[in-house]
Amino acid sequence: MSTSSEIATPSGKNASTENFPVGSALIRADLRPHVHAFYRFARMGDDIADNPTLAPDEKVARLDLMEAALLDPMREDIPAASDLRRSLAATHVTPVNSTELLIAFRMDATKQRYASWDELMTYCRYSAAPVGRQLLDLHGEPAAARGPSDALCAALQVINHLQDCGVDYLEMDRVYVPQDHLSAAGADTRHLSGTAASAGLRKCLNDLLDKTEVLMVEARRLPGQLKDFRLRAESATIVRLADKMIAQLRRHDPLAERVKPSKLFFATALIEGVLWSLVAKKR
Repeated sequence: MSTSSEIATPSGKNASTENFPVGSALIRADLRPHVHAFYRFARMGDDIADNPTLAPDEKVARLDLMEAALLDPMREDIPAASDLRRSLAATHVTPVNSTELLIAFRMDATKQRYASWDELMTYCRYSAAPVGRQLLDLHGEPAAARGPSDALCAALQVINHLQDCGVDYLEMDRVYVPQDHLSAAGADTRHLSGTAASAGLRKCLNDLLDKTEVLMVEARRLPGQLKDFRLRAESATIVRLADKMIAQLRRHDPLAERVKPSKLFFATALIEGVLWSLVAKKR
């Protein structure tokens, strides 16, 4: 039986290196360890899927081992999986969000291109939506919050893809920018290898940001759907961060520079998010 040390491929990334808060101090203290357990499991799967030295079938095999260890109450060989299993049992949350994330990681292991926005949204349904759903389930939030949560998580995922569009292509030959959008703008995949966006690629990125803005219309409903004040503040802060990142990506070229939130960026979004959560009403 393979152990965690045999299948893990740590990248050095952790919650502090993410673009958006992961189990921040805004989350209830009693739930924070459970958010972190979910994140450690997700981080392990993501690192496997992104490892450039592993063949696709080896990545899938390792992700399958993670799922088996998560679902088997007798398995203790992969701590990220067994710790999450105990967390799920303690909080009475099903493993479906965790296993759906693994579907996305298997896609990352085997799929290099996305033909259309709809195809990318299918990917986001598994790569992003389960993260928000896990937070909702941990807090016992209503099912009505899922739609806005899914929209916010999909928007965050697209923002991340656009930030890293050049790096993903050059380092992993992985392109999340939909192929039909590239073609419609008079660009192609090769344009992602430049040190500055071509006119066509810039148009494509702007079109994708327009679609992300549509997701944000639904996402902005999320804080008003939530019962838990702390989660409301967290979600409002993340909404404001997403809005700011969209504006940054419109103003800056992700091929020419790393477009990322600064500490001031975070601080401003936090203040705005907390103030918003104070006046948000559950509908």
